[in-house]
Amino acid sequence: MFSKNARQPYRLRLVWMAVAVAATLACSAHASDKAPAKVRVGVLEFGSVNWEVDVMQAHGLARKQGIELVEVKLASGDASTVALQGGAVDVIVSDWIWVSRQRARSNLYAFVPFSNAVGSLMVKNDSPYRKLADLKDRKLGVAGGPNDKTWLLLRAYAQRHLDADLTRFLKPSFAAPPLLNELAMRGQVDGALNYWHYAARLEANGMHALVTMPEILRGLGIDKPIPLLGWVFRDDWAAGNQDAVKGFLKASYEAKALLAHSDAEWERLRPRMRAESEVIFKALIKGFREGIPTCSGQATMAAVEKTYGILAEVGGRQLVGDTTTLAPGTFWPSFQLPAC
Repeated sequence: MFSKNARQPYRLRLVWMAVAVAATLACSAHASDKAPAKVRVGVLEFGSVNWEVDVMQAHGLARKQGIELVEVKLASGDASTVALQGGAVDVIVSDWIWVSRQRARSNLYAFVPFSNAVGSLMVKNDSPYRKLADLKDRKLGVAGGPNDKTWLLLRAYAQRHLDADLTRFLKPSFAAPPLLNELAMRGQVDGALNYWHYAARLEANGMHALVTMPEILRGLGIDKPIPLLGWVFRDDWAAGNQDAVKGFLKASYEAKALLAHSDAEWERLRPRMRAESEVIFKALIKGFREGIPTCSGQATMAAVEKTYGILAEVGGRQLVGDTTTLAPGTFWPSFQLPAC
């Protein structure tokens, strides 16, 4: 299915990543002798979080760390943060914008990178649009709402490179990701700014990226891959359950390493992925693998802080609250990827 030799350097990097993370997050030597610690993970019905949790469960990666992983199905991203705040779950996937805003309000949550994968602005292959400026006065569908980070970054990019406010330059409309894909394929919007796994489906159905998020970030002076999504949990819960948290994160990165190199594992996951075709199946694998965080460091954190500043400028208080800088402690200090 995939070229083994072409992926060898990347796979070796992922193996090193798994080893380094395992060393950083080494659990107690006798974890297997203890009663398993329950970790309740909030997951949406569809999406890449399910795939990783499935791997953790199927291969006993969490159990090996002395953890009983409990999946709690949730309806939406908003439901995830509500569940975490209400104590119904211990861990969810969210972004560091939400974590920083909460910390600024003395609600102490922490973030650990889950994925660097980001979306793209997609248009039909037979459309006349060749650059962002071509969408002037056209309909652009945007996943999520007006404070979605991909939309805000695209707005910042347009302001810098087109001297244009996209809220007036084109006609944005906001929709849930699955609905947006339907609208895009039916031609009811001229372009679609959607999340990576939905963009992969659009690409397999006759669309291509007009602008990718890495291009947008580079256009804003951010030249390092940054994690936009991460595992999020309360500081006080982590302090009282350090072995469980570290074991969970170790299992998570072992699952990522397996998904990075095992085509057979993806075949096992295929029913959960609901890929409508072989092209979509391969696109989803490619997107997930490219989004695996493999390293971090001062340059990465500088890029995150710069991105936060841009988002704060465009999104204002409604997005970031009362602070325009990333709150200290947003990235959990007890977790560390290998240096880039």
